[in-house]
Amino acid sequence: MSDARWSVTDGRAISFGSSVSNDDELRVCGDVRNKRVLELGLFGTIPNCVAMAQRGARSIAIDPSRENVQRARQAAVNSEVTVEFHEGELADLGFLMNAVIDVAICVHQITLDTDIARLFRQVHRVLRPEAGFIFAVPHPMSAVFDGNDATARRRYGDTTPTIGELAMALQRANFSIDVMHELKPTHQPNAVAPSTLVVRARKLGS
Repeated sequence: MSDARWSVTDGRAISFGSSVSNDDELRVCGDVRNKRVLELGLFGTIPNCVAMAQRGARSIAIDPSRENVQRARQAAVNSEVTVEFHEGELADLGFLMNAVIDVAICVHQITLDTDIARLFRQVHRVLRPEAGFIFAVPHPMSAVFDGNDATARRRYGDTTPTIGELAMALQRANFSIDVMHELKPTHQPNAVAPSTLVVRARKLGS
């Protein structure tokens, strides 16, 4: 099965997508050694949960696809690290107690069909106070254009959640945004619109 999510080959780097800066450059995840981390949706040939385990994290991952879980489990074996895998929808985090996760990451899993209110509430529940929730999505403006054509082809927000919708959902779930990156492809620095939006939000409250 062809799946663009498995085209990234950053190895040990925590990736936010193909052809954009990774966390070695952006430093939004920080040092994950000895931290309990959660990947929501498996992303990359070497998934981020494996990359974080390679960096010393106690890594957990959930994905709705059995095939993706099997492939990621093999990647963990090949990398000689331990990752706790779960098969299920991203917001089905009942296997985790409250306030046990130090970092949660979700890369290119949030779509127009995602119940972001429920997802964000569940992520908030499992994070420790002040812990970071990092997610990357296709930049909403990139969906307006076709490639580097400067003519708008679609209305903003027709195919992806808008920045405003994401920000409001985070606020309602009791998160505070402290980092936002609008990334252009490294090979297209003069692109009409950024290709990727990376957000880090901190959990407020207990």
